[in-house]
Amino acid sequence: MAFIHDHFMLQNAAARDLYHDHAADQPIIDYHNHLPPADIASDRTFSNLFEIWLEGDHYKWRAMRSNGIAESLCTGAADPYEKFAAFAATVPHTLRNPLYHWTHLELKRYFDIDTLLSPQTAREIWDRTKEQLASPEFSARNILRRFRVTALCTTDDPADSLDHHQAVAGDTSLDVQVLPAFRPDKALNVHTPDAFNAWIQKLEKTGNCSISSLSDLMECLRQRHDDFHALGARISDHGLSTCLAEDCTESEAAAIFDRARSGHPASPEQAEKYGSFLMHFFGVLDAEKGWTKQLHLGAMRNNNSRKFKAIGPDTGFDSIGDWPQARKLSQYLDRLDSIDRLPRMILYNLNPTDNYIFGTMLGNFQDGTIAGKIQLGSGWWFLDQKEGMEWQLNTLSNLGLLSRFVGMLTDSRSFMSFPRHEYFRRILCNLIGRDIENGEIPNDRTLTGPMVENICYHNARSFLGIG
Repeated sequence: MAFIHDHFMLQNAAARDLYHDHAADQPIIDYHNHLPPADIASDRTFSNLFEIWLEGDHYKWRAMRSNGIAESLCTGAADPYEKFAAFAATVPHTLRNPLYHWTHLELKRYFDIDTLLSPQTAREIWDRTKEQLASPEFSARNILRRFRVTALCTTDDPADSLDHHQAVAGDTSLDVQVLPAFRPDKALNVHTPDAFNAWIQKLEKTGNCSISSLSDLMECLRQRHDDFHALGARISDHGLSTCLAEDCTESEAAAIFDRARSGHPASPEQAEKYGSFLMHFFGVLDAEKGWTKQLHLGAMRNNNSRKFKAIGPDTGFDSIGDWPQARKLSQYLDRLDSIDRLPRMILYNLNPTDNYIFGTMLGNFQDGTIAGKIQLGSGWWFLDQKEGMEWQLNTLSNLGLLSRFVGMLTDSRSFMSFPRHEYFRRILCNLIGRDIENGEIPNDRTLTGPMVENICYHNARSFLGIG
């Protein structure tokens, strides 16, 4: 039997029935990813597995470095096939790492390849996939159609041009919603005035605005929020170590802004106060338009200073942080709730020791207006593997309503990552199937079948208002 087969990861009959009858054929709403809008607008084609699979994938780079692979074969200027061969040499060493599952699931679903990737099979797989990639069915847009993606949300800075999104929105030949998601994190960077002021200049140009004060910045950000909304955006996103929820008046924030504009870095305390003021503002903007705010909390980024200086951020040198989360998260949610401006939220935690902190925080701010208004987000980054997903599903089940969960996303920079939805669905069905087999929940498909379908697709569609 091939490694990836019909019952892969489905360990009993109930799990298999749930997956094949209720999960497998559901469409996909990929509401958080880092796919380039330009690739969709241009309907990019890919010449080889390096371009579609390895380009920009820091998961693979981390594994390759751990296997003793030189940086030139990860992020450097080596030949594309040499980089692929180095990854192929690493894959046999990734047993019990999710990369082993993802690698072979993706080869199977995209290219119908059952051969295990290794140094001995690398050239064969490279050549077979290269031939297939030359077909029009492997263009960016046709991949979206093939995996029945009804909507996807990219990650976009307010200073980014929305030209590619406008081009996609005006193209009636594409029956997939490709929507921007508003990620204004660079507005908080008053501790690094050079980068902050360069970003302000870019925002002024993109937003056709002049920014000489904090009120100018807020007005320009509001206008960009409106621009995103006009193109279908219904989601914002922030990547923070912890919530920012300190007391800060507008005059205090304005003084910190002015100092950063004049080239003086904010102290950590000033940066936190200023960020708290803007994060409250962003929450109000989202609530006013009925958006969903995503908070990604807990990453410790750019740990390797030498590598950061050499090759920059998002290259595989981030890890899990261990900051206290409960008080600031509670304060942030409560401040918005106290003025009736708490938007729908999806909270993602990166440290699994915080699962129950986040899981219990949800119930404090469910207000009866929207089912599952505050969500515990899917296993994220280092936790989007079998064990991490099961921890998240069990936490939500024990402390909230699993049946209202909005499901999985790819968080990916690769058009090869859509089978991660299948991976999640198999894990979900196996978890529920195990409970059925153990007699812990009823063996009633009219009860469990619709729940699986909702988690896989319908909850996200209803909650986010897209797809």
